[in-house]
Amino acid sequence: MAKSCPISTFFIIISVLSHFTSRIGVDPDAIRMASRDFGKLVPLPNPAAVLYPCSIEDIASLVKFSYNLSSPFSIAARGRGHCHSGQAMAPHGVVVEMRSLNDCSRGSGIRVTKNSILGSYADVGATVKHGLAPVSWTDYLYLTVGGVLSNGGISGQTFRRGPPISNVYEMDVLTDTNSELFFAVLGGLGQFGIITRARIVLEPAPKRVKWIHMLYHDFSAFSRDQEHLISINGLDYLEGSLFLHNCPPNNWRSSFSPSDYPRISSLISKKGIIYCLEVVKYYDDLTSHTVDEVHFNKGVFRDILPKINQTTGPIHVYPMIRNKWDDRMVVVTPDEDIFYAIGLLQSSGADDWKPLEENQNKEILQFCDKVGMKHFGPKWKTFENRKAQFDPKMILSPYNEFSIPFRF
Repeated sequence: MAKSCPISTFFIIISVLSHFTSRIGVDPDAIRMASRDFGKLVPLPNPAAVLYPCSIEDIASLVKFSYNLSSPFSIAARGRGHCHSGQAMAPHGVVVEMRSLNDCSRGSGIRVTKNSILGSYADVGATVKHGLAPVSWTDYLYLTVGGVLSNGGISGQTFRRGPPISNVYEMDVLTDTNSELFFAVLGGLGQFGIITRARIVLEPAPKRVKWIHMLYHDFSAFSRDQEHLISINGLDYLEGSLFLHNCPPNNWRSSFSPSDYPRISSLISKKGIIYCLEVVKYYDDLTSHTVDEVHFNKGVFRDILPKINQTTGPIHVYPMIRNKWDDRMVVVTPDEDIFYAIGLLQSSGADDWKPLEENQNKEILQFCDKVGMKHFGPKWKTFENRKAQFDPKMILSPYNEFSIPFRF
């Protein structure tokens, strides 16, 4: 981990970076925005400054300057700050506001290209105005491309196309250039380099969709149908979710009609947990005639989640196919051909988040540890080696998503 900079070093940073003129922010508003992330779970010291880069060279100069110091300061790239445990924060260091690059693009913007071999791809950017969309993206769309690719990204398309990190043709990355770095930064939590450009796979944007909800009270039937549906050819999107007394259907993520809420709430009262399966088929005028032809439970869902009385939020169950993930990345997947990613999108008020963070999260992690689920698992050694190779002074993103500093 990069060493924390004393206050004297703060002034050194500002003076040496004076050639950035207005691109360095040290005012209270800039520091306050860069001192927190979406989760607000990690109380870290403020950064010394915020860089608003106008070019990739601005970021490269910052990284080089810190690297050449005897006591380098930490650097964290920030997109939307939608991480929950400090990945985009740099205590006593410099936060790089990556969205500033868009403001200085001088019209370069998005470039959409069609290739007879690769198909459609883009340097992104917004793509829908070109009639195209990424083949795999996240459910929550208000994110940056670099932020998604540094974490992995999952959604209801992942079973079919793989995660976003499996659909990248090329990238520009600071700190190095080689094929191992390409696989290191994809899902690497910002630890090995800063993604400044990405070329991702696109497909024609759907014009219409058929969206179906199916409700279950039996987890075995729910999971059996999920696994069957992802094994057949035809569906474009599949996502599971849970409804409990403290995670009702009328949450911010709901796609149900309000007229359905009373009936679903009644089922929750009777059964305790209701499982929902959402399936989507894309179609257009030429294929509309075919659209109607498309055909962890006890340990966490029933024993842990119902104990928390606060209103939490959506709980998603994503079925995954292992061969859609690239094993050269540090993202860890189970050995099973079909596995599940569980999304607990919890939220709470300012005064009642402690039980979620301190009790429920820890209990779930203890359960995972007990049954042999380890973060990074056998890939931890690969993670260590890549960190030593690409960021030997441990400058980049000094805090990971588990709220602890990286120390080796």
